This record gives sequence, C-alpha cells and structure tokens, in this order.
Amino acid sequence: MVEVGSTVPRRQLGRLLRQTREQAGIGLEAAAADLEWSRAKMYRIESGQTPIRALDVEQMCRLYGASPEMSEVLVSLAKESKGKGWYHAYGEVIPRWFQLYVGLEAAASRIRTYEHALVPGLLQTPEYTAELARTQAGGATDEEIAKHVELRMERQRILTRNRPAAPMVEAILEEGLLYKTTPGMTNQIDKLITASDAPNVTVRVLPLRRRLSDVAVAGNFVILDFPTQGARSAEPTTVYNEGLSGALYLDRVAEVRAYAEVWNQLSAEALSVEESRTLMRRIKERHHD
Repeated sequence: MVEVGSTVPRRQLGRLLRQTREQAGIGLEAAAADLEWSRAKMYRIESGQTPIRALDVEQMCRLYGASPEMSEVLVSLAKESKGKGWYHAYGEVIPRWFQLYVGLEAAASRIRTYEHALVPGLLQTPEYTAELARTQAGGATDEEIAKHVELRMERQRILTRNRPAAPMVEAILEEGLLYKTTPGMTNQIDKLITASDAPNVTVRVLPLRRRLSDVAVAGNFVILDFPTQGARSAEPTTVYNEGLSGALYLDRVAEVRAYAEVWNQLSAEALSVEESRTLMRRIKERHHD
C-alpha cells in the first residue's frame, strides 16, 4: 500500500498558518519581514511545500496572536509533518516541489488530469518513462533513469490499491501527443487502450479539430479531490500546474473553479471511452506498427 507520508499534515499546517495570518490582518510580505524570512520561504511554508520546525510555528503564532488552542494544533501538525513518505527514498531524482505532488496524489480520492504533450505519469509504460527521463535529465546515468522508472511504477500502485480505496482517475489527452515517434509508443498506446478496463480509470482523447479556447491558456493540469471526513473534505480540492522548473499548487475557490470550468469544457469536447479506443487503435496501426 502506498503511504500518504507527511504531505497531508504539512498541507493542513500551511493552510491553517495562512488563514491565521490573514485573520490577523497581516500580509505575507509583512509577516516575512517580521520573522526575518524571505517571501519565498513564507510561500513554501503556507503552500505545504516544505516542513517547518515547531519552534518556528510557535514564533508565527505569537506574531499572529493565535489562541492557545490554535497554537497547540499548529505545533502538533508541525511535529507530525516531520514524518517521511515513501517517495523520500527517491530524493536524488525527484525535485522537492514534486515531492509534494506525489504525496497529494497518494492521498487523493479523485484525480482529473489533462495532458497536451505527454502521457500522464500514472498511465506511462516503463519504456516511455525511461525515454522521458533521458530527455528531461540530459546526461542521466542508467542508474538514475532506472530510479525514475521505479518511482513512476511505484506511483502507479495507487490505481490498484485496496486500502485506502483506489482513486478515480479520469484522463483527457490531446490526440496530437499520440502521433509522436517516441520509442515504445506502440506499447504505450496499448496501455492507454486497456487502462480504462479498470473500474476506476477512464482515458479519453480530445480530437485535433477544435476551436481555440481557455484550454490553450490553462496548459496541462491535474485536479485532485480528497476523501471527505463527515460532511467536509479533509483537504481542499487542489489544482496542480507544472512548469519547467517548478509547479503551482492552487486551492482557492476561484482558482479551482476556473480550472473545473476548463475541465468541463474538455470533457464535453472529448471522445467517449469507446470512441477514444477506436481512434487510438487506428493511430497505432497507421503510425506506429
């Protein structure tokens, strides 16, 4: 079973620290100046991208005038967030900003992913992952590439886990990426065709002939939903948007709504699962066999 690790308490801590600061009427830059930290450090803490010492949390609580009860909760979360998830074993090949995503992915109950250039990591074959690692990490050794592949396959275990229940995974892919002459593309397309045989996975293709829309601005993204505890989710729905040297983690209501609207637009335009399978078979036979 894939561990959630330290990501969830760290995210909860960051969100509560941000809320406590905002309730105190203190801006991010003002808080950073008073604490003698950089603005970037404050952002990493509040977005859950880095652990924080309990002593530093106590200092923040004093600055924000947090109640003793809230201070106790925040300090406890800081101590809990020191635990390491399984993905820390891959620290040498996984950027720190991506470690947060791997933990969130493992904690999610629903994952909606849109890709315009690459096959989503959860659906990649080892050969496709290895080729991607060679491209992204120029000069990578065979050992480093093997680590990349091992990490990707470890992530994919969430698709078949029993406890907690495997997440629902919905993937929408641009047709164009299926034509790329990536080594092993035949096997990769076969995997995409059969992926949605699983009850918790759907793979749909977005046809080439489409009008220009907000999707062009949004780029590739992932929307992560989390299990509920009672009537509320333990974690807010989060949008992950990856760039060349970092990523954005968005969880404000307006931000999530904007991406959800784009997802709904993509879903309305994408082919059905069966139509997507038919198209992928045709592409494989005509361009890769």
